[in-house]
Amino acid sequence: MQDALAHLPRAFADKTVLVLGDVMLDRFIYGTVDRISPEAPVPVIAVEKETAMLGGAGNVARNVAALGAKAVLIGLVGQDDAGAALRGMIDAEPGLEAELVVDPARRTTEKVRYISGSHQMLRVDREDRSAGDAATLLAAFTARLPAADVVVLSDYAKGVLTAQVVRGAIDAARAAGKPVIVDPKSRDFARYDGATLIKPNRKEAAEATGISDNSDAASEDAGAAILAMAPGLDAALITRGGAGMTLSVRGQPHVHLPATAIEVFDVSGAGDTVAATLALSVAAGASLADAAHLANLAGGLVVAKLGTDVVTAAELMARAGSDEDPGEIKIANRDQARQIVEGWRARGLKVGFTNGCFDLLHPGHVSLLSQAKAACDRLIVGLNTDASVSKLKGPTRPVQKEQGRATVLASLSSVDLVVLFDEDTPLDLIKAFHPDVLVKGADYTVETVVGSDIVLGYGGKVVLAQLKQGQSTTNLIARMNS
Repeated sequence: MQDALAHLPRAFADKTVLVLGDVMLDRFIYGTVDRISPEAPVPVIAVEKETAMLGGAGNVARNVAALGAKAVLIGLVGQDDAGAALRGMIDAEPGLEAELVVDPARRTTEKVRYISGSHQMLRVDREDRSAGDAATLLAAFTARLPAADVVVLSDYAKGVLTAQVVRGAIDAARAAGKPVIVDPKSRDFARYDGATLIKPNRKEAAEATGISDNSDAASEDAGAAILAMAPGLDAALITRGGAGMTLSVRGQPHVHLPATAIEVFDVSGAGDTVAATLALSVAAGASLADAAHLANLAGGLVVAKLGTDVVTAAELMARAGSDEDPGEIKIANRDQARQIVEGWRARGLKVGFTNGCFDLLHPGHVSLLSQAKAACDRLIVGLNTDASVSKLKGPTRPVQKEQGRATVLASLSSVDLVVLFDEDTPLDLIKAFHPDVLVKGADYTVETVVGSDIVLGYGGKVVLAQLKQGQSTTNLIARMNS
């Protein structure tokens, strides 16, 4: 089963997930705490940086896009700055489209989290919970339904998924033969009857069933009780925090999945990652058991990241134990790499960048990459494409094609990510990734390193690595020819 799970994310690429639910703006304010306020016994956070991202149903859609599929988001926003910020983020997110219904009478839902180190100190919510225009929301949903492979209802009880909207969406989806994954908020699980799978957390399941014990046996009873509430529901997946998950499929034995997180930094948005992975796995033809197994792995990955983060298909394949060359998992396109780098940075990791043709890898290359990795926590290598190498080095180069060069580079423990670029210089990559450390060989000066002015301008560092004398691809080729 593990091999099948490892390859499953490859089938996500041509799938479309229609997400209907409460979209919100997640803001994160990071800082340090080193004193208590003299005004009240509360910590004082010295703010260092602020970030904002899609939250709620928007985070489900963002996770779908990060996993390599297409997401279409239907939600509700106010006519305010937060709503405008959300629309801007959606427009900038590859693989994500949206039809957001604007209600001038309400505020866009916004959550602000204050974080020091790896600890969330405080959360501030700005929200209205009045019901949205059901007819307009359902019209947008049904218009997008034919092109979707699967539906996710992401309920945060902020006014989108009223009983009328839930019923209309589930009935329309099932009539169209589309599976429906529900992340519930209402205690009345009968309102989700007809869905394929409902995914309550431990607290939500306890409130709906009255079964508060978190043991395996009690979770089986809770799963059975949920299925009894909604005769048209196929399955229930109860997420149980550190105790893992319990899957109850109608007519089948219960399945218990142990927690997979190696370390837990932040559980914010973990349920959204699980919902997105479940939906895509089902859309790709996986059984509910396999979909739950893969979603469990995805949840374990995302809680090891700080803030509302995402999991990529490459990360998920690696976690599932793909038997592919591990190096290939490190090779990403520009958009995938940007998402991975955002995750590294959210965890407080120092990101380094270097670049080159790396044609016929030799000890000089290995030494430079080792020095580069020593200066950072995660190292990105920008690799010239074949066309770029030929333009720089002449028509007889490269000796080795770009995919071969990328695979060799990615197999090195010092390299964490390889990104191909077609331009003469890596300037666009440097602007996209904002590395903390920029590394080149000592045959350059700081002033002549492409992008050094940009990196130094925002407080980054430029490192000139020592070179091994006599080591070059040109010399290797000359010796072979002689």
